[in-house]
Amino acid sequence: MAQAGVTKDDVQTATDHVVGLHDVTFSVLDGEIFVIMGLSGSGKSTAIRTVNRLHDVTAGTVTVDGTDVARLAKRDLENFRRDKMGMVFQHFALFPHHTVVDNVAYGLKVKGMATGERRRRALEALELVGLERYCLSLPRELSGGMQQRVGLARALAANLDILLMDEAFSALDPLIRRQMQDELLAMQGDLLHKTILFITHDLNEALRVGDRVCIMKDGAVVQIGTPEEILRNPETAYVAEFVKDVDQGRVLQVESAMSKPSPVVLGTTVREALATLDSTGVAFCVDDEGKPCGIITRDLLAGSQQRSVEAVMMTEFGVTTRTALLVEAYELCAQSELVAVVDDRGILEGRLYALDVLAELGEIESKAEQVKAADIAEGKA
Repeated sequence: MAQAGVTKDDVQTATDHVVGLHDVTFSVLDGEIFVIMGLSGSGKSTAIRTVNRLHDVTAGTVTVDGTDVARLAKRDLENFRRDKMGMVFQHFALFPHHTVVDNVAYGLKVKGMATGERRRRALEALELVGLERYCLSLPRELSGGMQQRVGLARALAANLDILLMDEAFSALDPLIRRQMQDELLAMQGDLLHKTILFITHDLNEALRVGDRVCIMKDGAVVQIGTPEEILRNPETAYVAEFVKDVDQGRVLQVESAMSKPSPVVLGTTVREALATLDSTGVAFCVDDEGKPCGIITRDLLAGSQQRSVEAVMMTEFGVTTRTALLVEAYELCAQSELVAVVDDRGILEGRLYALDVLAELGEIESKAEQVKAADIAEGKA
């Protein structure tokens, strides 16, 4: 019925069966964090549980490094789960009567690893998540965030290629949740380089941690893209509704709002500088290497009796990089009329103007509203 185009709700009404997934196709690249996001009932958790075959698929294939998981015999499946991927659950799944280090080492014990080696590996994993001091504590003696770190350490200790994280941070308080996101991103960038399939119902979290995001609804894929692609080009009213509430500054980078710098070089005369200013009436002064030294404005130049720009320019201004998040530049824009965007050598490669930031955020809001209006007009929403 689903393959014939009958909707999920109509299938359930007619048969009392629920279509968990239908026509779901995605690929996860080696070393990326791929986030599947959707509301309750969207099929996101079902999708991740087909990867280690906690759920069987009734059609299609689930392929991991060339292995069709759906075709594995029982013993081969057990070996696959044990040797290929670890899972971090929403509600920690810790043994209450085991110490922290024994919880972390449990998977290694199942593998038959010697006591000394598995303890060493467990302690290394606990150090990664900052809990080595609590190795002899019991789970009940730890906070919720710390217990989730233990669950993450257990998966890390096995040193497997793939991590499945099913709503791993959803049970945590907002502040602790954000800290866990920070820790995951820091570890992934510096140490882990794991392939991570991450499930969440929170689009802010999805766009923050994901290299790519797959948005699901009613067991089907709605849109797949990078965080910026999702924000800039929502394909349906459903996605646009989510995007409306996203903290865009924590997703977009400075390069999305910066413009060409059009600087003047130190030694330029005031008259020459006035002639080169664009409609904003403000520009950077740079030295012979192209490094920013100050800011000039039309008002400063027009009222000056000085000959060269260095005698007039303001020397206090903010500095950022093109890969910094916009949210990190908000305060700089409030303090300085113009913010310098520099490369790793300190050479000016762009400028950030407060009005450009507002225009960028407003354009995304406008695009989301346009998509919603188009879908409503076509009867899709």
